[in-house]
Amino acid sequence: MQQEQTKVVVITGASSGVGRATAREFARRGASIALIARGEEKLQATRGEVEQLGARALVVTADVADAGQVEQAVETVESTLGPIDIWINSAMVTVFSPLRNMQPEEFARVTEVTYLGAVWGTMAVLKRMRQRNRGVIVQVSSALAYRAIPLQSAYCGAKHALRGFTTALRSELGHERSAVHITMVHLPAVNTPQFGWGRSHLPKQPQPVPPIYQPEVAARAVYWAAHHRRRDLFVGFSSLRAVWANRLLPGLTDWYLARKGFAAQQTDAPSAADRADNLWSPVAADRGAHGQFDRQSRAGSVQLWLSQHRRWVVVACALAGGLALGRQGYKHRRERARPRLKRFGPWGRHFQ
Repeated sequence: MQQEQTKVVVITGASSGVGRATAREFARRGASIALIARGEEKLQATRGEVEQLGARALVVTADVADAGQVEQAVETVESTLGPIDIWINSAMVTVFSPLRNMQPEEFARVTEVTYLGAVWGTMAVLKRMRQRNRGVIVQVSSALAYRAIPLQSAYCGAKHALRGFTTALRSELGHERSAVHITMVHLPAVNTPQFGWGRSHLPKQPQPVPPIYQPEVAARAVYWAAHHRRRDLFVGFSSLRAVWANRLLPGLTDWYLARKGFAAQQTDAPSAADRADNLWSPVAADRGAHGQFDRQSRAGSVQLWLSQHRRWVVVACALAGGLALGRQGYKHRRERARPRLKRFGPWGRHFQ
């Protein structure tokens, strides 16, 4: 297992889901990890997992929607663990609902956490990274940053906004000739607890749109992106299909999602009337990194492996293509030579 060179890593949304799985991924490499989220109890549970893997962990409770709290969190991390090397914006909330059933304050809250939370985190850490002229910022994004779906307009809007913000910031860093690197990891449907505690106005329980991946797949992608200067990293063939379908056939994709996108995001079970949600405050129960869809979820991604090794894939394809063309050329020359060889009678077959 590759070892981290005692880097200081900060993960927002570290109390559950992708953030929690990512904390474990970095802990296996021995990083010093600061864990940021609202819920003290779940953060302490994450801290226990990180320390059990032999890494150092620091718990910092903060609501990333509050720029002041984020700034204070950065101060705490750097004064305790040292200069931040990698900052990962993973915190998010969502509301499963048609727009007509949402309240303005709900929409604003999703935007403040999922979009502005990443902006505040980026702004706060970038001030320090600029001075040192080093560091990596990872935006945990989604295929929904390219192709929005019904019933998650606020979340999709936040991810679209995050992509626009990040693209603009890259140009600013390039203008400054800064060595700070910013990357985006675009995830597919992931089996996290958000489908069990995200606010919902749907008649049935929310579910991720298959194919579903385990959060450890996302965590491995985030770790890899933090150590390679890749602009964007897509996870899962489903993410690529969503992006290219929207680029090539946006109208047809609208039509398809209007007919299939509602049922695909709901199970057959009715939504509980007393369902607790984490929009304004953390849910008390600690559900770890996984949601309730373990049986349907994939533990790996062939597409991610191909993307991570794309140089070797291109070389292998080029070699295979060259061999195929060479073989085809040989067959063609052989076919052209046969009529001439027939003139030698029985001796001609020895030259074929």
